[in-house]
Amino acid sequence: MTAITPQIVADHGLSPEEYERVLHALGREPNLVELGIFSVMWSEHCSYKSSRIHLKKLPTEGPQVICGPGENAGVVDIGDGQAAIFKMESHNHPSYIEPYQGAATGVGGILRDVFTMGARPVANMNALRFGRPNHPKMRHLIAGVVHGIGGYGNCVGVPTVGGEVNFHPAYDGNILVNAMTVGVADTDKIFYSAS
Repeated sequence: MTAITPQIVADHGLSPEEYERVLHALGREPNLVELGIFSVMWSEHCSYKSSRIHLKKLPTEGPQVICGPGENAGVVDIGDGQAAIFKMESHNHPSYIEPYQGAATGVGGILRDVFTMGARPVANMNALRFGRPNHPKMRHLIAGVVHGIGGYGNCVGVPTVGGEVNFHPAYDGNILVNAMTVGVADTDKIFYSAS
């Protein structure tokens, strides 16, 4: 069995404090597979470990809010017995590693979350952040991400109706790929994940 070193812990994206929580939870040193599982489940992508504190500051209640955080997607009453059901998600690291598939599966996941609540998806949007346009990898990333977002939405008949793109050297090694889907449903025909 490979000894778990501080470098291996850091390579898995875990802080020393998080590794202490792993030791406490297991009551022993984890093996590499277990460490990998904790690494994934406690990643920003899965647990929002660094952004959760900021997300909790956003308003989640109001007269038109039918369903806030905790469900597959947000639901807002738009009148006449109709609701807008929406989901926004980031797919940053997967899109950096494999731009087309990373972006496409990001769109696919939010489409799934919207239509499983009973909505008909009607529009996709995105907000993208890339590094310097002259960075050696950036053309490949831009082309793949843009084609992945559009390709998945278009093949299921949901157009990308808007988006924004910004460039900054801070994103040379860590692009941001945020996608959003909006759907429409009857307020009395919404399906919730809780039974």
